[in-house]
Amino acid sequence: MESVSHENRLFPPTSEFVENAHISGMDAYKAMYVKSLEDPEGFWAEAAQDLHWFKPWDSVLDASNAPFYKWYDGSRTNLSYNCLDRNIEAGLGNKVAIHWEGEPGDTRELTYKQLHLEVCRFANALKARGLQKGDRVAIYLPMIPELAIAVLACARIGAVHSVIFAGFSADSIRDRVLDSETCMVITGDGGYRRGKMLELKKIVDEGVASCACVKDVIVVKRGDEHPVDCPMQDGRDSWYHELVADVSDDCTAEEMEAEDLLFLLYTSGTTGKPKGIMHTTAGYQVFSYLTSKYVFDLKADDVYWCTADVGWITGHTYIVYGILQNGVTQVMYEGAPNHPDEGRFWEIIEKYKVSIFYTAPTAIRAFMKWGDKWVTGRDLSSLRLLGTVGEPINPEAWIWYHKMIGAERCPIVDTWWQTETGGHMLTPMPGATPTKPGCATTPFFGIEPAILTDDGKEVEAGILAIKKPWPGMLRGIYGDPQRFKDTYWCKWGGKYYFPGDGARRDEHDYIWILGRVDDVVNVSGHRIGTAELESVFVEHKDVAESAVVGVPHEIKGQGLIAFVTVIEGRDHDDHLRKELIAMIDKSIGKFARPERILFSSDLPKTRSGKIMRRILRDIAEGKELGNTTTLADPGVVEELQEQFLKS
Repeated sequence: MESVSHENRLFPPTSEFVENAHISGMDAYKAMYVKSLEDPEGFWAEAAQDLHWFKPWDSVLDASNAPFYKWYDGSRTNLSYNCLDRNIEAGLGNKVAIHWEGEPGDTRELTYKQLHLEVCRFANALKARGLQKGDRVAIYLPMIPELAIAVLACARIGAVHSVIFAGFSADSIRDRVLDSETCMVITGDGGYRRGKMLELKKIVDEGVASCACVKDVIVVKRGDEHPVDCPMQDGRDSWYHELVADVSDDCTAEEMEAEDLLFLLYTSGTTGKPKGIMHTTAGYQVFSYLTSKYVFDLKADDVYWCTADVGWITGHTYIVYGILQNGVTQVMYEGAPNHPDEGRFWEIIEKYKVSIFYTAPTAIRAFMKWGDKWVTGRDLSSLRLLGTVGEPINPEAWIWYHKMIGAERCPIVDTWWQTETGGHMLTPMPGATPTKPGCATTPFFGIEPAILTDDGKEVEAGILAIKKPWPGMLRGIYGDPQRFKDTYWCKWGGKYYFPGDGARRDEHDYIWILGRVDDVVNVSGHRIGTAELESVFVEHKDVAESAVVGVPHEIKGQGLIAFVTVIEGRDHDDHLRKELIAMIDKSIGKFARPERILFSSDLPKTRSGKIMRRILRDIAEGKELGNTTTLADPGVVEELQEQFLKS
């Protein structure tokens, strides 16, 4: 693989940030990192000491049945206990755990003591409905406190939660419920999104209509102000508020074995069948705690806000488990970033004095597209640290984030990780690492990355591999251990974890993520990651976002088709098209000129904001697209298809 990026700007953390950071300076980071590789069991044993264990472990790592690794084998613990009881015992009971704000502007505030009470009540209500340790529970809720409460209640009694983003279709619910043999679904009558109340219960009813395994549906009432039609099925459906009204406030946390299944989280698979990623208890507990503490440099007085949904792994690890284990106050927001207007996020930061802000590159590009006027005039001085998650961030978006939101004083932690890894794998340490725009930089403690060819040779640009096991790693694909091995341990003789991404290493020994290996294009013998091509387009001041896909070409092997979104108010014309081609000529070379450039108001994205390049390839090749109902805006696809046929 070739790399065309030429980004060398360095942004060291300020001396003030370094002085007060958990990890101050690169020497401190390197010393800890070397220790974590030379004595991983000692390092992870020490990391676990901060947490509560009903019984300590017999061994830190059992690698006897690789790749089915075991961490902290022999121990007993409980993640709900470590998120709540442990913090209350430490005197944090009256500290705010969650500032919640609904899209219409309604608010709630939960202290750690209040959150503990709500979790215990719901856990007892679940047990009263017959839920037992090991039972699978699907959770399909908007971003309301009951979503976090339901997750923690399941963890408290040992039920396995499977959170489904409240925006997925009935078909998606059915597939996940049947695969995991879910016995209970927790949902809401509705949830707000861009001023509308989505009727969630109706979607659940359609999704589980043919699922005989579902015996209970519990419904949280969200639509008080805007009631929605919510038919209740006798004998199966119950109202949340009625179930928790007459139960005890006390629920003893179940003592969980280290490798007891904590949750399933489904990701899409290339075969079309979703993969139920399995995460177990003890290792994930330690990894989520430690990555949160160090990557976000968490302090007692921080107000943290991650804009993800709990329906994604980011919400599991960096809203619920990792953040609450650290006893931090956080913001949860229910709705869209542009309701009632495009300044909503900055209003929330100002209102709650957010100090740590963690969001996705696709959101940052949307902010850029909407214009600086929504940021100007807002007081963002409370911010001290920024973060990005979900995909590589292009340098221009990074610089805008650094200047407009961080006022050139806040370190940016550009984090690379996956649903499967459970937590951060590559990331700057905010008090140590001089950052580069768009670069994931250095590995987290205990993570040993390598960049390899297919036959295992170390190269500057190639396929990313992870050489050592880590506590947060997935333990399998639910019901399909062979698929687990075939997907993640299929290269290099099964010795190393294969994340499916391309990467390169630069002169500072920093690692750059080049995008999915599937998104590498081969143009006239040049193998290039599409992420780097897209970054060239976004360098243009009038371009908000871009996606590049390869299509068959009889001479070049593959030709390039570019889909480009421009900022509001900019015309789509041949002049802009020529400017973009000139940028490609200058930055990469004429061989990388796209065959066609299509301008659009948006790009097809998943509900988590990731661009669906597979759909763009299908559009470019004239293929049938299949089901697009799980996209954030299926209408975008029709617009692009129409444009492609006309151009």
